[in-house]
Amino acid sequence: MRHDVFRVLRLWRGHAGWLTAGVAMAVLSALSGVALLVLAARVISGAVAQGSGAPVLVVGFGITALLWLRPVMLFRPVARYLERLVTHEATFRALAQTRVWFFGRLAQRLPAGLGLRRAGDLLGRLVADVEALDGLYLRVIVPAAAALAVVVTMALVVGAASPGLAAILALPLAAALVLPMLLAPAAARAGAEVAEAQGALRSAVVEPLTGLEDTLAANGEARAAARVAAEGATLAAAQTRLARRAAWGGAMGSLLTQVALLGCLAWALASRDHAVATGLLAVFLAFAAAEALSLMPRAGAALAAAGAAAHRLFEAADTPEPVPDPSAPAPLPKGHALRLSGVTFAWAPDRPAVFDGLDLDVPEGARIALLGPSGAGKSTLAALLLKFAAPQSGSITLGGIDIATLAAADLRRRVAWLTQDARLFDDSIAANLRLAAPEATEAELWRALDRAQIGDLIRSLPEGLETQCGEGGTRFSGGQGRRLALARTLLSPASVLILDEPAAGLDADTERAFLATLDEAMAGRSVILILHRLIGVERPTRILRLVGGRAIPATG
Repeated sequence: MRHDVFRVLRLWRGHAGWLTAGVAMAVLSALSGVALLVLAARVISGAVAQGSGAPVLVVGFGITALLWLRPVMLFRPVARYLERLVTHEATFRALAQTRVWFFGRLAQRLPAGLGLRRAGDLLGRLVADVEALDGLYLRVIVPAAAALAVVVTMALVVGAASPGLAAILALPLAAALVLPMLLAPAAARAGAEVAEAQGALRSAVVEPLTGLEDTLAANGEARAAARVAAEGATLAAAQTRLARRAAWGGAMGSLLTQVALLGCLAWALASRDHAVATGLLAVFLAFAAAEALSLMPRAGAALAAAGAAAHRLFEAADTPEPVPDPSAPAPLPKGHALRLSGVTFAWAPDRPAVFDGLDLDVPEGARIALLGPSGAGKSTLAALLLKFAAPQSGSITLGGIDIATLAAADLRRRVAWLTQDARLFDDSIAANLRLAAPEATEAELWRALDRAQIGDLIRSLPEGLETQCGEGGTRFSGGQGRRLALARTLLSPASVLILDEPAAGLDADTERAFLATLDEAMAGRSVILILHRLIGVERPTRILRLVGGRAIPATG
């Protein structure tokens, strides 16, 4: 847990200014509360001294304290407001950076899979686990810093008059301050159980909803509900265990605070003369400490939860990259001819080889039709060409340069892939198209739509390019969605296009029309057309068939 927590703090170094300012404002706010009670104690002591005929100096201290009381009373709420403002701004900035960092790490690792088979669990790591990190700052670091400042200040103020009284006051409070940190390791296991149970519950909810039609068609809603209930009960039990540990920490912290208060009160009652004022001051400071330390009982549980969340984040983020970029990438070559020589590849050591000595040439401007049944390796070839995976032996070159020496981002600017399940996102048409070319103008968007032969349809829509596609492109039919995905691919500056079953799922007439569109739209680029079969409108320059992990010329 400690390693994960410190790694989070290193990740937040870019916002050190805001984080430090938040801690400073929390300390200032807490000390203003101490100052308020010190002044109140001085005013009361001065009044008592004036009534008992004490020296003028003591009475003067009370009058001076009375003069300072109002400004401090006005400053305290301002300090509390600034504390909330700055600490939450710091937290929001740090968490936003964490989400971007985590998403970037996932994007580098998704092609090989994260081992997270449950979408709800992955969503939980990206959302809930990141949000749980706010407790590390808001419920651990900030209150601990404020409480520490209060305890140290009280020890110095009271210690100047009576070291013995300072020990009675400060020692129980210091123990209450340290106690949550001592209890945190024991709570870490409960925190990990809560985090895992939350991920399991999200998966139990998300998976049947994602395939809701299948769930309902199979009368599986009762089983899905039972699974949700079971995972919910597991989560509730884990949360109960964590809350129980937090409650014990809170009870012990309150007990130690009361020990400090009663000790100071006993000192004041046993004192005589001017020592009564010091004892009374200590009592007031003990009340101030109770407020400053009130947030600490939750700190141990918050630290355990943040540690568990950080561990889950780093567990996913540290998955090895499937194909790491070279330390010194080579520049992109001028040409874009592709060549695979003796490529051997299997997705795992215990799985059969997909390719065994695969040789394939794709000259510049060629249009290769690659045929084969499901499982023959057609999509695996696309993954290799885009460095989503790397061959175990053999080489793949682009323009004569081994792609292993190229940065993946550079390679993917030269080679683009239209997948068989190309997805439209729940955003505008323009935003979906600009995924391939963020700086594309509206004229370029319309040109791509026209080349994909869907421009007239989009012009007929009331909102045009700002029309929302709906989740998964549900606003459009299968053929229309496929043409929009094609337009997005055409916007890419890539010289080589891999079209993976581009007409999958379309009816025969729509498939024929779409493939005819492809023939016109792909002019001037190298194309690898991955298909189960040819229907006669594709016009390839060469037809190959994947058989036994090799590419052989088709014979009709």
